[in-house]
Amino acid sequence: MQAARRPHEDPAGDVVRWAAFSCLLVPVVLVVYGTSFGGAAVATLGLAAVTAACRVLLRRSERTERNAARVLAEDRLTPSHRGRHSRAGAGSRHGCQVSPGMSPQD
Repeated sequence: MQAARRPHEDPAGDVVRWAAFSCLLVPVVLVVYGTSFGGAAVATLGLAAVTAACRVLLRRSERTERNAARVLAEDRLTPSHRGRHSRAGAGSRHGCQVSPGMSPQD
């Protein structure tokens, strides 16, 4: 019997693992096809730098997404009446106030 597969818990980690694998595989392929060891080493360093930068950006993106989700969840949990200085609500008016019977063209 096959165990149920879990959904990916760390998609950024999967991307980084594949990138690290390619950092190891690409130089081997380059050397096999005639590139010098120095050229392969430079390619490896370049790939490692790009992989590290992508990892940082992916982690930052995940952190931002988690923070946004947390703020959204907190907003849903707070009561709709936030007090006197609330920004929310249909009754809050900021800026130009016009009496109900007059239009801006009057």
